[in-house]
Order: sequence, then structure tokens, then C-alpha cells
Amino acid sequence: VASGAPSVERRENPSSAMANSASGMAVSDECKLKFQELKAKRSFRFITFKINEQSQQVVVDRVGQPGETYADFTATIPADECRYAVFDFDFVTDENCQKSKIFFISWSPDTSRVRSKMLYASSKDRFKRELDGYQVELQATEPSEMTLDIVKARAL
Repeated sequence: VASGAPSVERRENPSSAMANSASGMAVSDECKLKFQELKAKRSFRFITFKINEQSQQVVVDRVGQPGETYADFTATIPADECRYAVFDFDFVTDENCQKSKIFFISWSPDTSRVRSKMLYASSKDRFKRELDGYQVELQATEPSEMTLDIVKARAL
């Protein structure tokens, strides 16, 4: 029994080293600049971001034009790959006021690679700190967790 314990420890070391390296994921300047344009100028409806494992940084994946809809946004999210996203959601309150809220969405589908889920989970807090000004956070592992009805309910 004692001889089995050290091998378990050895197997844990690479994963903890990987988690440590992943938490230091850099964020490209383009991510911050595009987010500022969405927030200040409303130049985009949404932005999706992905982790480039080769360059070890979060980069812009896609941008949605102001006229695009939530359905257009969800169509750009890959079914089996993790992504971060921001979506500028326009809505009307019960008092008939036109409002807008910026959502930060963390998409980590059950079908994505374990390593990918670990990278996105360990990099999320640092990435969110770089995006100053979103109002609502949403985490989803399947499409039913980020429907338009859920977004509307969270916005109000």
C-alpha cells in the first residue's frame, strides 16, 4: 500500500503545475480595446474570446455588429469548445424604460476537452478583471443555461 502512495503524488504534480501555468494566462490588448469600444461606443453587439494555447493568451474570437441579435450571438458559440463572451443586451423595463446591460458569459460545455475546461476556469477571474464594466455574469455548460429568457430574467 505504501508503495502506491508516491505514484499517486507524482500523478498529481503535473496537473497542479498545469493549473499554475494556466492561471497566468495573458490577455491580449485587442480584447481590452474591443471591450472598451463595445462599452463606450456600442460599436459591437457582442464579442467572443478564446484562449490561444500556443501563445498562452486570451484573444478576440469574433465580434458581432450592432444590428445582430442574441440568436446571431448564440450561433457563433461552438457547441463543444469553451469561450468567454460579452453581450450588450438591450431591454425595456416594467416601467417602460429602455436599458442596456453588458453580460459576461462563460461557456464551458460538458463536451469540451477537460484541459480546455481547466484552462478557462483557472483564467476566468484574471480575464474578468481586465474587462471593467460588465454588469451581469452568466455561466453555462449547455445551451439551455443561456437562453434569451434567462438573459432577460437576469437583466431585470
